[in-house]
Amino acid sequence: MKRLSDERAKILFEKLAKYIGTNIKQLIDRPDGTYCFREHFDRVYYVSERILKMAESFGHKKLISVGTCFGKFSKTNKLKIHITALYYLAPYAQYKIWLKPSFEQQFLYGNHIPKSGLGRITENAGQYQGVMVYNMNDLPLGFGVLARSTTDCKTADPLITVCFHQSDIGEYIRSEDTLF
Repeated sequence: MKRLSDERAKILFEKLAKYIGTNIKQLIDRPDGTYCFREHFDRVYYVSERILKMAESFGHKKLISVGTCFGKFSKTNKLKIHITALYYLAPYAQYKIWLKPSFEQQFLYGNHIPKSGLGRITENAGQYQGVMVYNMNDLPLGFGVLARSTTDCKTADPLITVCFHQSDIGEYIRSEDTLF
């Protein structure tokens, strides 16, 4: 596993800041130790420094993964955050959307969120801001990007899309035959 280059580290932290803002520092300096980001075959892993030192005893080609995969860089150097990062990012989310129970299943099938499926939304969220999507019981369901700001959502038509789907916990089932 190698350190992220300056360019890729900047891309990663900009993407994380889109969802958790300035809470990135809390993600790295945790009470249970210091964590870091490492790259292995274009995938970004979130791993404890203690575990990383133990993993150094394995060869580069023999190592499959260490830690939690946070995302993957494409050939054009864009980062796609994976759903495996959800439970690490959810406690630090700045902006949140809660879905009505009737729309949870539609979101988990990969659909965008219309205003009619919106239960609640945090205040002062701007357009194209990254949000965590929750059900009404505060269970994190996935990631999204706001299509409208919070103030625009209040006056929008019920059929208008307020949040674009990015990733959800239903991806495990939808893509189980393409994962391995």
